[in-house]
Amino acid sequence: MEKIVIIPTYNEKDNISNILRAIFSLNEGFHALVIDDSSPDGTAEIVKGLQLKFPTQLFLEQRKGKSGLGTAYIHGFKWAINRRYSFIFEMDADFSHNPKDLDRLYQACRFFGSDVAVGSRYVKGGGNVNWPKNRIWLSKGGSLYTRLITWMPVRDPTAGFVCYRREVLESINLDEIHFVGYAFQIEMKFASWKLGFKIKEVPIIFEDRKYGVSKMNKGIIKEGILGVLNLRWYSLFKNYRNRVKKTANRPIHSYNPHEAVVGSE
Repeated sequence: MEKIVIIPTYNEKDNISNILRAIFSLNEGFHALVIDDSSPDGTAEIVKGLQLKFPTQLFLEQRKGKSGLGTAYIHGFKWAINRRYSFIFEMDADFSHNPKDLDRLYQACRFFGSDVAVGSRYVKGGGNVNWPKNRIWLSKGGSLYTRLITWMPVRDPTAGFVCYRREVLESINLDEIHFVGYAFQIEMKFASWKLGFKIKEVPIIFEDRKYGVSKMNKGIIKEGILGVLNLRWYSLFKNYRNRVKKTANRPIHSYNPHEAVVGSE
């Protein structure tokens, strides 16, 4: 077992079947784990039906109540680590991340020396489609703000389309990851960077969802703003390392598949 895509869901009945079929149709050996937070729209029942068709590739974990994006991913990371998957992916259910880009993230980690591959909107070749201007400026402003406060050289720190080598997630004390909204994405990259893992940003086109309702709200935005400040402050005292694992200190590079030397700045 090598590659698993973790997809948190809450009320994604309009998207979940199509996104899973799209992943499996790639014929690249991807497995998928859906973490559903008791969606009242029947998302989990759709997944259970698909498990009959994809019994060795599709898995479902159901949680009671709506517990947040971050805790869903932490649950999924631990599940995948216990089953010894080598490459563990984060991905949205709503097609804002193109399943065809999964292999590009995998290639960056498997063959081009990356420990963490980030599907990035804000490196050369990346971008947004069907986003209103105010949402674009909010996202870009948040990314700049995060870099200025944390000093972390990742251009798209809130990106939710990511591939981790298992060793990265084993090395992070996942119980020390506290944010549950979009700040979770920042904290995971920050923890990886602080522990010296190599991060590469792979350009992607992010397309706003066509079906279902966005989970963005004022609380999530507030958590992101305050969370970045807290990350910087607590980094003076906090060590994300899982003491069971050790890793070498390695630099960050940006991944551009069009460059002759992959990983050059």
